[in-house]
Parts: sequence; C-alpha cells; structure tokens
Amino acid sequence: MEKDNSGDQTITNSPIDEKLEGNTDGVEKENQGKPMEDMQCLNSNDDVNKSEDGNAQDRSGDNRDQDRVLESRVVGDNLDNDEKHVDKMNTDLFSDSEAQEEMNETTEFLTEEEPEPVFDGTEVPGMEANRSSSTHSLDLNAEEEGSVWPEKALALKNFVKVKSAVAVTSVLRHLSFKRAEVKEVSVDVDEDTSDSVTVVEQMAMTPKTAERSAWNPLNYIMSSCEGDGESKQGEDIIEKSHLPFVTRGRIILYTRLGCQDSKEVRFFLRRKRLRYVEINIDLYPSRKVELEKFSGSCDVPKVFFNELLIGGLKEVKDLDESGKLDEKIDILITEAPSAEAPSPPFSGEDDVSSNGPVDELALIVRKMKATIVVKDRFYKMRRITNCFLGSEVVDFLSEDQYLEREEAVEFGRKLAKQLFFRHVLDENLFEDGNHLYRFLDNDPTVSSQCHNCPRGIIELKPKPITEIASRLRFLSCAIFEAYASEDGRHVDYRSIHGSEEFARYLRIIQELQRVEVQDMSREQKLTFFINLYNMMAIHAILVLGHPAGQLERRKLFGEFKYVIGGCTFSLSSIQNGILRGNQRPPFNLLKPFGLRDKRSQVALPYPEPLIHFALVCGTRSGPALRCYSPGNIDKELMDAARDFLRSGGLIVDLSIKVAYASKILKWFSTDFGKNEVEVLKHASNYLEPSDSEALLGVLADSQLKVIYQPYDWGLNS
Repeated sequence: MEKDNSGDQTITNSPIDEKLEGNTDGVEKENQGKPMEDMQCLNSNDDVNKSEDGNAQDRSGDNRDQDRVLESRVVGDNLDNDEKHVDKMNTDLFSDSEAQEEMNETTEFLTEEEPEPVFDGTEVPGMEANRSSSTHSLDLNAEEEGSVWPEKALALKNFVKVKSAVAVTSVLRHLSFKRAEVKEVSVDVDEDTSDSVTVVEQMAMTPKTAERSAWNPLNYIMSSCEGDGESKQGEDIIEKSHLPFVTRGRIILYTRLGCQDSKEVRFFLRRKRLRYVEINIDLYPSRKVELEKFSGSCDVPKVFFNELLIGGLKEVKDLDESGKLDEKIDILITEAPSAEAPSPPFSGEDDVSSNGPVDELALIVRKMKATIVVKDRFYKMRRITNCFLGSEVVDFLSEDQYLEREEAVEFGRKLAKQLFFRHVLDENLFEDGNHLYRFLDNDPTVSSQCHNCPRGIIELKPKPITEIASRLRFLSCAIFEAYASEDGRHVDYRSIHGSEEFARYLRIIQELQRVEVQDMSREQKLTFFINLYNMMAIHAILVLGHPAGQLERRKLFGEFKYVIGGCTFSLSSIQNGILRGNQRPPFNLLKPFGLRDKRSQVALPYPEPLIHFALVCGTRSGPALRCYSPGNIDKELMDAARDFLRSGGLIVDLSIKVAYASKILKWFSTDFGKNEVEVLKHASNYLEPSDSEALLGVLADSQLKVIYQPYDWGLNS
C-alpha cells in the first residue's frame, strides 16, 4: 500500500472506481456530519487487514490474539497483555513515521469525540475488533471497565448494519444487472483538527470485491433523498404562500353536476386560499330541502360563511370588488359556526351502496365457515392454504338444510355459482369427495392484495353491474369536477382522500365482489373499466403513494387489485387484459390471461387503441382526467385523442421534417399499426386538418424522422 504525503485533501479511488462516474461514495452519504478523520482511520485499517489476508500462517496467530483481545475487553482481565498486543499491532501496521503521526492525531480526536464507527457495507467479519483496538486505548482502570459494554453494544449494532447493507447490495445487484458509478470524494477536515490530513489509498482487492464496493444501494437511497430535498426546498417555499387560511369557521358550497358557475366559484375560492366543503345536490338530493330553507331557492351555486349566506357567483364577485369580502373572511377566521349553520355531509348520507336486501345464501355460508374445518392441505404434490373438502360441505348442507346427499351437491354448486367459494385449481364447479375448495375471502391474493374487501365478502345480494357502473360513473364525474383542474391535468389528491365522495366510492367498489360482468356489451365494458381504472389509480396512489421508481411502479400497476366478479384485477390486467383484448404489456413476454383463465371471458375481442388517451395513471405525461358514458363512448374517446395529441402528444416540425411523439405511441404501437408509419397515419386522424395533411405528405416522401418525447412520471397533483 502506497501513501502520498502531499497536501492534497482528496481520496483517490481504485482504478475501477475512477472509471465509474456519477455517485458519491456510500460512506460519505451514510455518515454525513461525522468527523472525516474517523473514516480515514478506519479505511486505512481495512486496507491493512485486507493486504495481510494473503499470509495465512502469519495471520493465524494474530487472529487468535485478536480473539483474546475481545475476551479480555468483555471480562476485564489481562488488560496489560492486550495493551502490549495493540502496541505491537500498531507498530507493525504503521512503520512509516509520518503515517504513525497522522494516526496518532486522528486517535486523539476520536478519543475526545467518540463518534459512531463508519460502515460502508463492504467490511469483512471481525473488522470491529481491529477498529476498536486501533481507535480506543485498552489501558482502562476499574472505574472505566463499564464503558466497554456500551462500546461492544455499539459494535454489535454496526455489525448488523454491515450485514444488512451487504445483503441489500447483493439482491439489488442481481435485480438491476449493473453497478453504480463512483466518483472522487473530497474530504473536508474539521477546523479543530490538523490543517491537512491526507490518505491516498489504492485498494488491494479482487475485481469482484471492487465491484461490490463500487455498487452500493445506499448510494441511490441517500442521493435520491438529497436530490429530492434540494429540489423541494424551493417548492415548499412557493407552496407555503398558497396554503389555505386556517379558520375557526366553515365555508359550505352548494353545487350540482355540469354547472359552469359552480366551476367558477370553486376556482375563485381556491384562488382566495379559502378551504370549503362542497355539497353536490345531485349526490345528496336530500340537501335540496335544506338549501331551499336557507336561501329560498334551489339555485346553485350558493356560498355560506358559517350561517351567513354570501350568495352565488355574482354576489361573491361583487363583495370582492367592494372590499367587503375580506371583512367577512376576518370574521370567519375568528368565529366558529353555530348550530344554525349548514353542516357537511355525514358518512353514508343518501348512499344506496350499503342498502339492500341481505343475501340468504350469504347467511348459510357464514354458518358454514363456523362449522367446517378450513386448514392447509396437500393436493397433487402441492400445499394448498386455507381450504376445505367438498365432502365436508355436503355433510354440512345435508344436516343444516335437511337435504339428501345429491341435493346437497346441487346446493353446493349453487353456492359456487354465486362465487362464495371455488375449486383451488378451477378443475370443477363443485363435486362431492376429496376435492379442495376455498372461500373467496380466504384466497391469499384476495386477502393480501385486494383493496375492495376491507371486511371480507359483503352479505348483501349482488346488484346488476349496469346499476353499479351507473353510480360509479355519476360519482366519478362529481369527484373529477370538484377535485381536478378544469383541463383535467391536475388532481387534488389530499382533498379527495378526506372527502365523503371518496368514502362513498370505497363502499361502491365493495359491491363488485360477486357481480356478473360477462354479459356486458362492448360500450358498457369500455365505459365501466375506463372509469374504474382512473378511480382505481387514484385509490392506489392514496394507499401506496406515488411510485418513485420502476419497482414501485410495478407494484402499483401489478399488485394493487380489486375483486370483480370473483376474480382479481390489477391496473395492468384491466388495461392489457380487458381493454386491449388480452395483449402482452410492454416489455413482457406473457399475456395477462392464460387459456384457462376465467378473466379472458371478460376481455374485449380486439384492442381498442383510443383507450390509451383515456386511461390516467397519475403521471404528468398522461392524458387528461375525464368521465365517460356508454351511450357516447366512441365520440368521447375520439375527443380525448384529439385533446391529447393536439396539446403536445404529437408535434410535427415541417422545417426539419421531425415528429416529436409521446412514448405512449411507441409502447403500444401494435394497437395503432404494424409499423411506425402506420402508427403516425393513425395518429394524424386526430390532429388539426392542416397538420394532418402536412404529416401525411411528409410520410409519403418517407423523409420524416420520429423522436419520442421523454415520459414524465411525476405526480399530476
């Protein structure tokens, strides 16, 4: 190991590290704010230990001595012998006088500050003993023996941290198939220490060890946190100026669907930074009587400051222009609402989701669950969890319903058709004997990944899917109008999460557990699954948070699921399995639904290319958020395509003959055409007539170059 005693205060990395650029060393990021001398000292010990591992015979005795050092420090005996051993080891390791002087200065500083040892995820077992002996004196008196135990506890904690970092490193390296890039790390020395302490190290390690030290997942974690923190500092300052007023009073806004004045009042209150509670009289029809009582009519919009009626859009603007609105806002800040003031909607108000007749079959299944044995069993060389035998169901039904055995089998098939349970391998509907079946809410996927079964399977009789889809569409329109921008490009997720409308949505999706979806028409499937996808994406973001990377996006699109008609559906299976006619997702080899998958019965017969301009997954580069209806679905999809492509989804620069296209056209190109030219011809149908004609003319000459725009995965909030 060579040392450079020049005054340059930089640590030169190994040749492999110099070749890589882009990330700082994991030691510096994981231990910011700690004295850098500690790191230099410990790294030098690492190099010495690693360089001496080759001489096995000479080091075997030293290893036994180190074991004795550890025992003596725990028990508190033989301190003199340990001191001699440390002195000997220090003499061997630091024969160079200048290096010895620098290490002594570092040791004095560490003795005063006693910082936590630095770990970068690349240490070998047993390194803690070397570091303790090189940085702390073993000349302890009887009163100081107790301080050894906290040091040992600290060393044990850091050893666990090291092992965890190494394990994470190995897993992520196999997942990513690449190494991180490393650049030179400059060390800033504390002012209280010496003017310059320089250690130039060239690691004597194998290539695999060098790769492992260069690729540290903690670098990514720390660098992303630091980058987010720096980028968000300015945003936080800006957002503070837009935070709503904190008031003791309450603002109630009465609206209805499709009202332009209601949209303008919402925008006005947001611009004034006034937080309000919206009551849509189409969602809450019982509030029409209350509105007429307070204002004398059912006209909307109507704004109330506590019990005081402000009026509609015209009255609000007049008060603002005269300056009297600020006076009323000051009163609203200090005064709480009285009992005569309109109240916010309460949970379940005017909601038919939790109403309806109880399914008598559900009561029988509830009794069955309490009677038969549900446990793990082996079936065809496989371990099946939470299952029961068909013969047990037949025995229960024969005794509980007073049926013959053949009648009990028919009754069991009736329960299976109603999706209360199913065969674990979908081999049959229901049979007597040793066949294994599982209740719907006992399915591992349903219980762990499905988010519309918070309390298990509901016991209400299933409603028609057309009725549920109609209420879902109606509620989605109300949510999008109230909590999305007018152009549909931005969504107020925080307000949605605390709204009664979203709570009603969570109750509606529970009704999808046992519905029949096979008999829906093409238009009904398109409308229902597009509206459900957009609301499901909002639900997933509120539960899981906005995905920060590729693995998080895979979890959001593939592991957040609903139970619909007894089967589980994710965002990916809805988009690629149903709406795209069971086509392979981008960068995947398999189709969402297999040959025996019951969900393939719900899939559309062929891909619908325009659905890509309607599905919103919460990204900034995605299309605008809007609601769709079955009676006009094709026209609404074409309008969505025009809006997306004309607002930047496809830009053609005729001067240089270049087309800038959204990556959506690249990822799902097979839905639009066989090649790039056919994709652009398909997209030209939704551009302005002049732009479409010019694009087709350039395509005819085969001189157009296509550049795909970077996709912004940021949240559309």
